[in-house]
Amino acid sequence: MTIQAPAYIREIAPYQGGKPITELAREMGLQVEDIVKLASNENPLGISPKAEYAIQDAILDIARYPDGNSFALREAVSKKFNVAHNQIVFGNGSNDILELAARAYLTGDSETIYSQHAFAVYPLVTQAMGATGVVVPAKNYGHDLDAMLQAISASTRMIFIANPNNPTGTLLGKDALYAFLKQVPENILVVLDEAYDEYLPAELKSEAIKWLPEFSNLVISRTLSKAYGLAGLRIGFGLCHADVADMMNRVRQPFNVNSIAQAAAVASLADDDFVERTYALNQAGMAQLKQGFDKLGLEYIPSFANFISVKVGDAAAYNQKLLQKGIIVRPVANYEMPEYLRVSVGLFSENAKFLAALEEIVKEAGNKAGKKA
Repeated sequence: MTIQAPAYIREIAPYQGGKPITELAREMGLQVEDIVKLASNENPLGISPKAEYAIQDAILDIARYPDGNSFALREAVSKKFNVAHNQIVFGNGSNDILELAARAYLTGDSETIYSQHAFAVYPLVTQAMGATGVVVPAKNYGHDLDAMLQAISASTRMIFIANPNNPTGTLLGKDALYAFLKQVPENILVVLDEAYDEYLPAELKSEAIKWLPEFSNLVISRTLSKAYGLAGLRIGFGLCHADVADMMNRVRQPFNVNSIAQAAAVASLADDDFVERTYALNQAGMAQLKQGFDKLGLEYIPSFANFISVKVGDAAAYNQKLLQKGIIVRPVANYEMPEYLRVSVGLFSENAKFLAALEEIVKEAGNKAGKKA
């Protein structure tokens, strides 16, 4: 082509999501109902019954454009999190919130800071704006806040932090995070990605929303794709200073949150029982997976989210063998973790099927090693 996109766009490696169940069924000649997907940190319970009823009602009005200001959802978020209406930004998933922040505040001569082994979207939104990403080496697979402070330069405009982190599941302590924010210059936006906060026990849950009055440069990103089970509807929101929200809303696409997603989100935020059941299932499932890994003698990174990364060695080979058995997990070589697989917590039966398949592969690998020796 004669017309070319800028070099920084051409060099972007598109984000790769978890393999869809239907795709694996086609590739391997498997039945959809026999496949277990533990790759995308989705809620195995599905969605709240309240959300299901809200979707059925909302679909009757689907010929109309959605409320571009998301008033009902804005009111629900405002009351639940005790923030003002003008401090809220809605997005087509929380990824949209990350992109809106980047579009509003990054330029080609600016820098962002994020950790090694952190969410892949941070470098993507940075590069899409022609900005430069500064990767800070991880500390025990998590964020090294001191090193991130040392990485700040005159060009730094944004810092991304995931807490809990994806794909490692590590968690920063509240005191350490608060102390970090106190040291970040006010002209640098800190985007705190809390996609997995609902999976934390009460004593570890974030207090960052209470810090918003103190830090005008803080953006908190939340999603309804995980614990609330609305991944297919793409709905997330950002909480921040009203002036920051104003800038992000200026670059937001009109009607970026569809009417079905808005209705489902309002209902979901009101269903605390569903979130409690989700949390309990995740705690039990996480214990089940850890016990299985311990039995097989496999190392793993202790996780505070709804997934866990386990060290298997040749993760690409293990992943392929699991796919052949109808098990979809997530290899994370793109996060500089080629020996690890990230496994989402599923239903008891799904976890058990995965562990049984993993045990077969581990034993097979051990037998081959023994024969070679």
